[in-house]
This record gives sequence, C-alpha cells and structure tokens, in this order.
Amino acid sequence: MNTINNILGAGGSIGNALTDVLLDKGQKVRLVSRSKIKIEGTESFKADITDYQQTLEAVADSRVVFLVAGLKYDFNVWKDAWPKIIKNVIETCKNSKSKLIFLDNVYMYGKVNGKMTESTPYNPCSKKGEIRAKIATQLENEFKQGNVQGLIARAADFYGPFATKSSVPFVLAVENMLKGKKAKWLLNANIKHSYSYTIDCANGLYLLSNHDEAFNQIWHLPTKNPGITGKNFIELIAKESGVEPRYSIIKKWMVKAGGLFNSTFKELYEMLYQYEFEYYFDSSKFEKYFNFVPTSYENGIKEMIKSLKKAVEIKN
Repeated sequence: MNTINNILGAGGSIGNALTDVLLDKGQKVRLVSRSKIKIEGTESFKADITDYQQTLEAVADSRVVFLVAGLKYDFNVWKDAWPKIIKNVIETCKNSKSKLIFLDNVYMYGKVNGKMTESTPYNPCSKKGEIRAKIATQLENEFKQGNVQGLIARAADFYGPFATKSSVPFVLAVENMLKGKKAKWLLNANIKHSYSYTIDCANGLYLLSNHDEAFNQIWHLPTKNPGITGKNFIELIAKESGVEPRYSIIKKWMVKAGGLFNSTFKELYEMLYQYEFEYYFDSSKFEKYFNFVPTSYENGIKEMIKSLKKAVEIKN
C-alpha cells in the first residue's frame, strides 16, 4: 500500500509549510525538487518534473501527490513548462494509482465583480490566466472521467511563515519595513484584498488529502474574510515590527515604465486588475465542511514577523 506523501515542487512557501504539517502528523514525506532540498525527517528526491521519466520515478509509491510547484514568473516559461508538468503528473499518478492534489491560484477567474467561489466561471483576462484556465480544465476532465483521483485546491495571494519571494505583501511591504524603509503598495491601499495564510493552506491541504469525498472537486483553501486593506496590513506589520507605518503607492504607469527595465514588473502589469478593485476570495465551502476558522490577519501577521525574526536569529 502506498504511504508516502509526495510534495512535488518542494521548497516554496506552501511546500515548506505543508512539510511541517505532515511531519507533525507523523506522516512519511518525500520532497521532490530540482535542487534536492533536504529537511530532517523527510526523503529528498531530485527531479525535473517537466521530464516524464524523472517524474515517474519521483511519484512512485506515493499515497498522495501534492503538486505545489511554483515556476519563474514569466509567461514564456509558464507556456512551455506547465503543459508538460500537468501531463506528466497526470500520467504518473495514473501509473502509481496516487491521489493528486493541485495547488492552484485564481488567475483563471479573471476580473470578478463580487466573491470568487468554486463555481465562478473561468474568464481569464491575462495571458497567464489563460494558461491556468487551460491546465485546470484539463485536470477537471481527467477527474470527471475517473482517470485519476484528484482535486484542485485554490488560494489567494500568500502571506505568513515561509512566504517570502512568492508573496507580494512580503516583497513590497514586509521586507522594506524590516530594513527600515518605507513600505510600498500597488495602486490603492484603501481597498480590501483577501490573503491566504500559509499555515492555514498547509492544514487545509492535509485535511483534503484525508477525505476521499473531497476529491473530484474544487476547493478554496481557508482564507479570512472580509479581506484587509493595504493600509491596515502595513499598520499591523508596523505594530509587530516596532516601526512606523510609512508607505508609498506604486501607480499603474510606474509598473508599466518599470517593465522596460525589470522583467518582474513587465509580467506583473497584466495582473494589476487584482489590485484596482475589491478582491474577495470566498472559502466558506471549506470552512463549513471542515468546521475550520481561518487565522485572523492580526495573528497571521504576528506569526509571520515572529518566524522572520527567528530565521534571522538562526542565520546569525
């Protein structure tokens, strides 16, 4: 019987949080990455999951495969790599009879007026969103046809322990404030935006993996609502960090101009619709089913700052 919990794309914010949760639950964990990440108590496996044979070897004997890979934030990389990864993971999960849980984002929904729910239609308004809609549809078709037992778990933008490079709030606000600089925020600091707490997401993935009836569905991972404004987010960071809540706004034209010199800004420009209007990521389906109360932004930010300070202490 397969007993291994396989984390494909280990080393990222959710991969690391999930590793901690699984180890805490006494589970067997295999970490699969190109750099062969090593964490005490786990099995480390080196593989490039755009390669079928390497993926096949990596997935062997897995109870469940958590596909949490994060690719370089580049449309051309996504266009080339995601179709290969999805195809390889589907086929290897069929071969090993492993359950598949895909950690997804919300790009396929496009601009939504109101709440984003699991039944929100796919209406991407970006090139990256079109890719996400295509691979999500491909996965759903495989699930519906009974070819593989799987589910899609979606989250909003991440914050919390382990969320650094992949976290917009960290890159713009937290990192700058901890260095004594002004925080930055995109477009408008006075509109509410849902953020998913990394530890809640990891616990959510674990719960989903252990409920057979949760499969062949889409789930929004637990996320505190209503969301929080950029101004309030920065004030909470300042409170926990002992600094002033100073910030400046990055305007749309600045992002466009910055794209001439910075590839990340260039890729970010088409996604700015997410920061122009209210962003409500609804996870009530998950909360009701699992009787789960998402972490408050106050507590989540407190734990995030605490974990960052601890990491600095360990490094020093």
